[in-house]
Amino acid sequence: MDFDKILGDSFAYTKEAIVGKWMQWLLLVIATILLCLPLLGYILKVYRGEKPAPEVKDWGTLFIDGIKYAIVSLAWAIPLLIIFFVMIGAAIVAFTGNPAVVLSGTPASSGNPASIMGALGGFGLIVVIIVAILTVIFATIGVIRFARTGSMGEAFNIKEISATIGKIGWGTYIISLVVLIVTLIVVEIIIWILGMIPVLGMIIQLVFIAPVMIFEARYLCQVYDAAGAA
Repeated sequence: MDFDKILGDSFAYTKEAIVGKWMQWLLLVIATILLCLPLLGYILKVYRGEKPAPEVKDWGTLFIDGIKYAIVSLAWAIPLLIIFFVMIGAAIVAFTGNPAVVLSGTPASSGNPASIMGALGGFGLIVVIIVAILTVIFATIGVIRFARTGSMGEAFNIKEISATIGKIGWGTYIISLVVLIVTLIVVEIIIWILGMIPVLGMIIQLVFIAPVMIFEARYLCQVYDAAGAA
């Protein structure tokens, strides 16, 4: 996979979407302000492989698609949320000594709460990292499948998601995600530095949310298409 070519195409695509099209960029900023829902709907159009970059229009459709996108993303985040709440519950139990203490209000009399919480925290962090990585790997392809098929159920079709990744190549796919993450980190650092400018910084951060998301979506769209998937 030619990452230089993919990155170059993604940059050119993003540039085409906003540079010289100031009204469209303004509409994208408005879409961002509106809880990002219309923006998410727009990103789905990018995931569908629309080229050149689509125009910002049909706001009703953008809102509905954005809501669906948000639901799919939230559903993929459920495992992480469950682990988080389990960790909170375990920390409470560790601090109080045992579950019965929580109900009775009796102070803990055995064990070292700090040590137990530390162990739980370390183990929990490892679990969270593993689950988060797996979620990103599968959810990324799942969201694009949803965009391409129009079926929210296809966003969770693990068998087909795995098959698509297999066609791309697991190693190639994971490397492509690492390349994207590193690129986004560099971009975000630049935006963060510009964001430190008083008053103007907040505006800069706001107006660049959409371009960054468009760049990311176009990049992932090309990675997905490398599998020859519809």
